[in-house]
Amino acid sequence: MNRLEGKTALITGAARGIGLAFAQAYVREGAQVAIADIDLPRAQAAAADLGAGACAVHMDITDQTSIDAAITQTVQHFGQIDILINNAALFTAAPIAEITREDYARVFDINVGGTLFTLQAVAKHMIASGHRGKIINMASQAGRRGEPLVGVYCATKAAVISLTQSAGLDLIKHGINVNAISPGVVDGEHWDGVDAFFAKYEGKAPGQKKREVAAAVPFGRMGTSDDLTGMAIFLASDDADYVVAQTYNVDGGQWMN
Repeated sequence: MNRLEGKTALITGAARGIGLAFAQAYVREGAQVAIADIDLPRAQAAAADLGAGACAVHMDITDQTSIDAAITQTVQHFGQIDILINNAALFTAAPIAEITREDYARVFDINVGGTLFTLQAVAKHMIASGHRGKIINMASQAGRRGEPLVGVYCATKAAVISLTQSAGLDLIKHGINVNAISPGVVDGEHWDGVDAFFAKYEGKAPGQKKREVAAAVPFGRMGTSDDLTGMAIFLASDDADYVVAQTYNVDGGQWMN
């Protein structure tokens, strides 16, 4: 416990799901956490549940002004940012013949542009403040290989893995470690939406795809948000000081590299 004592983390998309689980775990480990989300009321409710160790900030990761304002608010509230988790993302699915430019642009703007420009803004703060930091990007097993119905989403997560490598190699000279977590299939609100896409395009009954993917996980079940928190704590801790530009699979054995 207290592996993150005295650290401040900014977590995007933290008002629910995986991001909220990270925020809860970080507070338990002694960190202060800024819950950044486009849904400010929900972020405020989450911060209130976590107590004095958390605050809520509005952040739209497609808007640089919003990103910069959230960073400023976090620094004003807690004094610094030591850790960033780029968690906010959007899923989409469609056959290749039905992908639209609008959907492509929207998902890339959030999943890749949002990750890059939030990472950049926080890295600038860390460099200017002169202290080391940890940046954790959320990739996906979808970034490890293509899928017939998930071309755009897979491409965005492959880009996150590549960006993690480039940013990790570039920023380590400033004492900033950039790494990523690659989850597999994680149960929760997000996967309910994914299941609906597959029900639409594969003609499956609601819940059928979810049961199928759960059965295919070597561990024997879908992951949970709590299954990811150990890696998120490790990568933010001093134990990961020598870990640079890596993407770690936390997926119950679905992908090996």
